[in-house]
Amino acid sequence: MSSRPDPDALGFVLIDVARMLRSAFERRIATAGLGLTPGEARTLVRIATLEGSRQLDIAQRMGIEPMTLSTYLDRLQSLGYIERRPDPADRRAKLIFTTPIAGALIASIRTEQIELMEHVTSGIGPEELELMRDRLKRLRANLCALEEDGAAPVLAKEAGR
Repeated sequence: MSSRPDPDALGFVLIDVARMLRSAFERRIATAGLGLTPGEARTLVRIATLEGSRQLDIAQRMGIEPMTLSTYLDRLQSLGYIERRPDPADRRAKLIFTTPIAGALIASIRTEQIELMEHVTSGIGPEELELMRDRLKRLRANLCALEEDGAAPVLAKEAGR
């Protein structure tokens, strides 16, 4: 075994792909004329997927600092795309919701995402994409388990890992 790291090791490839995908998405959003920064666009889409979540939970899922999220939320709220509501379980916390006028903008952002992913995944068949998605979801679940309680990764049921 060489002491030199393999640049094509799975971890390196995942990090490279994630970085490049984020960069490509940011370029698309920046040139799409949507009136949002890439960070605001990512935030709006994430809110739509986590409708009614607390600010802290959204920040954690996005991997950003709560203050950064707060800046994005302030702007999105000023534009009328989101609203903050008191959390009935914790009066200090706010729950975040998209507004009806955000729908068309979210659809435009999703169009950009879909077109980007069609380009990025060209040459990969539907079955391969579904398998890749399932395996990436497994990796995510294993990492979540490590983050939540330091537990051992979820054991794979599939043979051949």
